[in-house]
Amino acid sequence: MTPHFLPTLVNRPFDDPGLYLDFLFARRAILFDMGDLAPLPPRKLLRISDICISHTHIDHFIGFDRMLRIMLGRDKRVNLFGPPGMLRQVENRLASYSWNLIESYPTVFTLTVTELYPDGTGLRAQFSSKRAFARELEEQVPARAGVILDEENLRIRTAFLEHSIPCLAYAFEEKRHVNFMKNRLAELGAPVGPWLSELKRSVLRGEPDATVIVASGANEGEAERSFTLGELKQRVLQVVAGEKIAYVTDTAFTPGNRERIVDLVRGADYLFIEAVFLHADHERARDRAHLTARQAGEIAREAGVERVIPFHFSPRHLGAEEQLRRELAEAFQGRTSPPLQGEG
Repeated sequence: MTPHFLPTLVNRPFDDPGLYLDFLFARRAILFDMGDLAPLPPRKLLRISDICISHTHIDHFIGFDRMLRIMLGRDKRVNLFGPPGMLRQVENRLASYSWNLIESYPTVFTLTVTELYPDGTGLRAQFSSKRAFARELEEQVPARAGVILDEENLRIRTAFLEHSIPCLAYAFEEKRHVNFMKNRLAELGAPVGPWLSELKRSVLRGEPDATVIVASGANEGEAERSFTLGELKQRVLQVVAGEKIAYVTDTAFTPGNRERIVDLVRGADYLFIEAVFLHADHERARDRAHLTARQAGEIAREAGVERVIPFHFSPRHLGAEEQLRRELAEAFQGRTSPPLQGEG
């Protein structure tokens, strides 16, 4: 299966958390958390359409100013999602600057912010450079079943976790994955052209197999051919389950958190999950509401994910990166040792 999305950690595992999800066939990206964004060049930041914040501890939100600085002076819209209090915090960050000249800019940068609540509701408002980033267009919005973004072929779901404060975990899901077999197109005598995008949309919309698809080439004068959608699905398309990419950080290892994480990330192709401490420090992890590497591996194993990528290592374990990775891998493979004395 040709991947359509490329997930990459923004920083090294001992540095600020953040995940950059690049769309390989579109000028778009989604960002999970905004710690230090210095490693992302402006061209990558400008691809971002949506930002999903777990919580607003400084190492997860300090990059807001860099994002804002790069977006200003461009016609750009960005959606930002976060936990309760997000609207007030963004409003305060924006209000800390003087905007007396911004209304003269020929471009408009708009930030739409949605703060989410555990009861499945949300509150959304807009901040526009055209109005000096005053809060406006406030409205209540639903987030049923944790779905915060639902487009033709992708959705983002979230789950509330406990980290002494509410903290959000996220799962990005491609609904269906459509691949074209170009050699089969040639056998059919069907040209490569813009019609393939409409064919893909027809599949994603679930249109009936009897739907007529007109295959026209990109070059003037190329002959057109007509096929049914069912014929093309059978002969030139591969339609399979889409990719799933999950992001989990800053959470206590409690039964409730574990259950919610497993439900959210189950079957993910990629699970990016914090592994802050070695398991010998499980008491420290409990006190600070973080996961150990072993706990992260156990959760990944229970959820049946394909790949697990640890991050957010504690500076306490500088020099022990391989040990952290090994401990997680052993738990993921089901090779953990018995619980430590006093572990609860």
